[in-house]
Amino acid sequence: MRTEQIERTEVDGVDVVGALSPSRAGDFMTCPLLYRFRVIDRIPEEPSPAAVRGTLVHAVLEDLYDVPAAERTVERARAMLGPAWEDLLVSEPELAALFTGDEALAEWLSSAEGLLASYFALEDPRRLEPAERELYVETVLDGGLLLRGFVDRVDVAPDGRVRVVDYKTGRAPREVFEAKALFQMKFYALVLWRTRGVLPSLLQLMYLGNEEILRYEPDEADLRATERKLRALWDAIARAAETGTWRASKGPLCGWCDHQARCPEWGGTPPPLPEGAVGLPIAPAPASPAESTTDVD
Repeated sequence: MRTEQIERTEVDGVDVVGALSPSRAGDFMTCPLLYRFRVIDRIPEEPSPAAVRGTLVHAVLEDLYDVPAAERTVERARAMLGPAWEDLLVSEPELAALFTGDEALAEWLSSAEGLLASYFALEDPRRLEPAERELYVETVLDGGLLLRGFVDRVDVAPDGRVRVVDYKTGRAPREVFEAKALFQMKFYALVLWRTRGVLPSLLQLMYLGNEEILRYEPDEADLRATERKLRALWDAIARAAETGTWRASKGPLCGWCDHQARCPEWGGTPPPLPEGAVGLPIAPAPASPAESTTDVD
């Protein structure tokens, strides 16, 4: 089996048996077959303009806080888009093929400018000094499950209160879907609580697509429930691996999935599992900042 290998087999004296990031946990909850395609089969997916725009906007918002506070204006942020796009092309030159000409690229960059303007409508970065940006966090639960991911921003108040901030370039979810949106933030809060011993006082999702902020104040009961949910989720993933049964779940996000042609819910046939896939431990590839920017606009 071409399973993903964890870089470290032991963390803080605990043997690592598997790993989850918020994105991969979300994949399994949305559709176990999608998890399989991404984690076990590692089938390449075509980058979308919306996802790449999210990556670009995140990069600008991260770098904006390297600028002196008084210069953190919307004009400065817009001016940073071009250089950030050039930097992205250096690392991923194939992204240039997303656009058929200069006009299409200009229109796409203009939409990114609009998202940056939305950010400035939500808060004034001249009044902020984040404690951390694009912070990699990890912890190992008893039993060996490694939780890891990248947090967009961590703010620490003078009295020690911690705020966890995540930027979303899509639109805020309807109320019925808020719990799913907050799961990612509770995941980060759990890891920070376990590693720093401080319970984050506020989780903040900033939706630039429609200029809304979703705020939530977690408590210990929330985070303990999140830990139980993650343990149960990993048990379900392990059972799927042992049996080789990865169920497809049809839903509203299918329209954005790259794998419809091989999905049985859409008349397709999944490829055979890689040799030796049944019964072996599974661990997703290393988390990256780009994982948190795959919003659906």
